[in-house]
Amino acid sequence: MRVQQITGGQGSHRVRRLSQLSLVAVGALVAAACGSTSSSTTANSSSSSSVSNPGVPSSLTLSSYTPDIASTMSLLKPLTTYATKGSTSLLVGVVLPDTTSSTRWVQNDAPYLTDAFADAGFTSAQFNVQNAQGSDPTQIDDATADINLGAKVLVVCPLDGPTGVAIAALAAAHNVVLIDYDRAIFPSSGKTYYVSFDNEKVGELIGTGFLSCLTSEKVSSAKVFVLNGGEDTDPNAISFASGYNKVVWGQAAKSVTAPATSTAGGATLVGENFAPGWNNTQGGTIFQQEYTANKQINASIEANDGLASAVITDLQNDGVTAGTFPTTGQDATVQGMAYILEGWQCGTVYKPIYLEAQDAVIMSIALLAKVTIPTNILNGTTVDPASASITEPASLLTPVWVNKANMESTVVKDQFDTASAICAIAGAALCTTDGIS
Repeated sequence: MRVQQITGGQGSHRVRRLSQLSLVAVGALVAAACGSTSSSTTANSSSSSSVSNPGVPSSLTLSSYTPDIASTMSLLKPLTTYATKGSTSLLVGVVLPDTTSSTRWVQNDAPYLTDAFADAGFTSAQFNVQNAQGSDPTQIDDATADINLGAKVLVVCPLDGPTGVAIAALAAAHNVVLIDYDRAIFPSSGKTYYVSFDNEKVGELIGTGFLSCLTSEKVSSAKVFVLNGGEDTDPNAISFASGYNKVVWGQAAKSVTAPATSTAGGATLVGENFAPGWNNTQGGTIFQQEYTANKQINASIEANDGLASAVITDLQNDGVTAGTFPTTGQDATVQGMAYILEGWQCGTVYKPIYLEAQDAVIMSIALLAKVTIPTNILNGTTVDPASASITEPASLLTPVWVNKANMESTVVKDQFDTASAICAIAGAALCTTDGIS
């Protein structure tokens, strides 16, 4: 039960201003937290006191999720029945960030989450999946509305830090459990969990793939420019950079000062910068300015496929030949897959979003049922890049590096990207050569 899909990036350079309306709403909801618990909650609790809690099925682990969402999530139906107690009102609210920083939020996350809740036994009245359309006030208003409708769990991918903190304050004030989805919030109070991929591992895969590509494309004495993601709004971008900087430059840091020499491959760092808010257009402009000023640059590390696409467009306009200038990415977009087959991009990090969606729904059900989340699901912690003393319990999934060699057995097999969509861009001849069908 799935539509076909694509993915992309994240985030925004400026710290967005929260509207007065939304701030008033935050204050009003926080103040209202001192009010009484709704009668419907009390009635549901008392009527279910004799029902046995089935718990999370022991067969469910992070490695047991598959693209067949129904086969996994149907195992949760007894726990969902216990957790929802026949409620006809909202219990779990999901608020995604936008439609522009990444196509994944619309084409992957929303339908996967909707399928996972439905296949786990939720009625359409018991959950709600919304998108803030890139607006901080809208994201806060969506969370506010969900809380007012009775949500006990919020699943939120914040647009930026201040918005996430404001929503976390709302959740804490109303005893609503918060699941940070894909991007961590690190609030000062309240019960919060994190569901994502191992973000430093994502960066390490980018770094390892880049070094491998220097060899395969015979780029010796590489002069490298690094284009980081939206480090101003998304802590994940910092973790990504820390991962590839550790692998390539031997420095696990969000930025490395040029010149620096690679730990392998004989590469030298010419410069680095970040794309504000994961903005691909701005990222392309940043690269073009750097490349114009430093024509010795002959390789580049990009934090995702959207930024890689912007860089590749610049290179094509500058007359660079495919297969001579390595670039990297993540998100396994259809365009990224085509660029890999065409030789413009070394590879990409595939993050199977069907895993993340199922993980978030399983955790939502467990939290709603007030059962302990098993350690084979809640398998780690995430650390605030700004303060190592601040952590959140986390469920961290495993990403995969994808290139020509394993594209068919990963993203195509999972129907994350269809062969027809990839080949419509790259051409039938390249797909045939590389076994994409």
